[in-house]
Amino acid sequence: MVWSSGRRPFVILVVLQALSAVALGLQVLAVQWVLSAVLAADERADFEGAVAPVLLLAGLTAFTAVAGALQGQLQRFLGELVARRMWTRVLRVATGVDLAHFESPEFYDHLNRVQTNAVTRPYQVTQGLLSMAGAAVASVGLGLALASVSPVLLALVVVGGIPLLVTSRRESRLEFDFSVGQTPVLRQRSYLALLQTGREEAKEVRAFGLGEWLRSRFDAIYDSYLHALRRHAVRRTILSVLGQLGSALVLGGTLLFLVWLISRGAIGVAGAGAAIIAIRMLASQVQGLFRGVQQIFESGLFLDDLDAFLDLGVPALEQTRGSEAPTSFDTIRVEDVRFAYPGSTAEALCGVDLELRAGEIVALVGENGSGKTTLAKLLAGLYQPAAGRITWDGADISGFRPASLRDQVSVTFQDFVRYAFTGTENIAVGRVELPASPERVRASARAAGAESVLDALPEGFETLLSRLFVGGIDLSGGQWQRVALARSFFRDAPLVILDEPSSALDPRAEHALFSTLREVLDGRTALFISHRFSTVRGADRIIVLDSGTVAEQGTHAELVAADGLYADLYKLQSHTDIAGAGAGAGAVTGTTGNPADG
Repeated sequence: MVWSSGRRPFVILVVLQALSAVALGLQVLAVQWVLSAVLAADERADFEGAVAPVLLLAGLTAFTAVAGALQGQLQRFLGELVARRMWTRVLRVATGVDLAHFESPEFYDHLNRVQTNAVTRPYQVTQGLLSMAGAAVASVGLGLALASVSPVLLALVVVGGIPLLVTSRRESRLEFDFSVGQTPVLRQRSYLALLQTGREEAKEVRAFGLGEWLRSRFDAIYDSYLHALRRHAVRRTILSVLGQLGSALVLGGTLLFLVWLISRGAIGVAGAGAAIIAIRMLASQVQGLFRGVQQIFESGLFLDDLDAFLDLGVPALEQTRGSEAPTSFDTIRVEDVRFAYPGSTAEALCGVDLELRAGEIVALVGENGSGKTTLAKLLAGLYQPAAGRITWDGADISGFRPASLRDQVSVTFQDFVRYAFTGTENIAVGRVELPASPERVRASARAAGAESVLDALPEGFETLLSRLFVGGIDLSGGQWQRVALARSFFRDAPLVILDEPSSALDPRAEHALFSTLREVLDGRTALFISHRFSTVRGADRIIVLDSGTVAEQGTHAELVAADGLYADLYKLQSHTDIAGAGAGAGAVTGTTGNPADG
């Protein structure tokens, strides 16, 4: 991963690491050379003899410092290259997995851990390997220098790193378990912070006076996390102290052995000085070697978790197989379709049968929870039926490549996304693979009644539609809905699904939209979900859902005459509208009548 992310900086980093390691070994020899020259000093001639080793030692020290600075910056740059590559892989999975994953809290926990660790852990493994390699090379050089003094000293220094290796593996396992266990807590904490800082939430937080209450919940969650962190930190500290004490005891014994050798006259003064420096430097390198092992082991645990997440993208890659969905159809049939959301035992759809014919405008109505939006998601290919099938001219859509099916469907949901992009971009995201030609963008905006709205902005269609960034302008709910509709028209798909497309529009704008809808669709099939019967009446057919199944269907006149569920809902809304108009009669001016009749 690191090699493919940044080959050149990686090679330079490896070379610098190796040269720095060699320089450390040479420094020990240079120190011994300097000490020998100093001890043998004999006025001017001997002083001149010390110049070369002193200059060598100074040069090696300077090189080590410069190489260390370069390595630091290269590591930072290479880390960002790896992070970008990992973000690409993670985001590809996050945007490619089946929509059902987003109904699972476990998926969000997994995604949160991956977002935290995926961009750093792969490079940390490489850093660990580089540190190990550098420490190993340096240890060889220092070890040879120390072995020339006493092989026993070398063996003792190496043994001193074993306690760190043993305790560090246990520390790494504790760190991973703590991270997994605290993921839900951290997500709750982040959510509570978002409620108090988010722009969309700000007005309601103030309207209901939620600030103090949310802060108290935030503090309670944080206290819980800090309590767990305190216990975790104590356990890690105890392990770390035990490892360091074990290593320090061995190092102390090594130095005592060196003193004993000096007292016996087995080592000269210059050799003793070099040995002390070599022992200290070698002990540091051995510890660095084992720290690299710990870093690899700990990061490896998180990378296993990352691999499990990336494996979720394998089914998404398999979805590239299958036949291409046709670019048009005569008939779409929904045959005995059943569907339940993940984790729910109740079926949102239970045996739905219906038919959509090319060029039709079909309305889907029903009470809240009747399955209207769920059916729209299945028709759009966002979910797969648990049972039954959906066909295009007799071909089961499960045999189509999912992306190709979605290409032929344009969906505008009631909770559409308000992108912090320009007006042009907000419309053009409806079909990002096509160039956002001004003519086509403007035509889509005109069809949705958004052209005059965007033209009135300071930069016209190029105005940023968000106050999150400097220079941005926000729109009203109704204006945003027109932009979302323009996005759907820009997509230019044979099947158009509109979920409550006029919920934020005023009556005049709603009437204008639906009076021109058939002309705008230009022969395309439309399925629109609505609770407003003034919009439903003009549909070619009306399908009524009740408790996840089709209760009745027909034209407005047929369903009213049938005096069934549709008629009850129609009468109820009509009476509610009339009551509302009567209650506010003192403020009403102009023509009056039944709002349900337009």
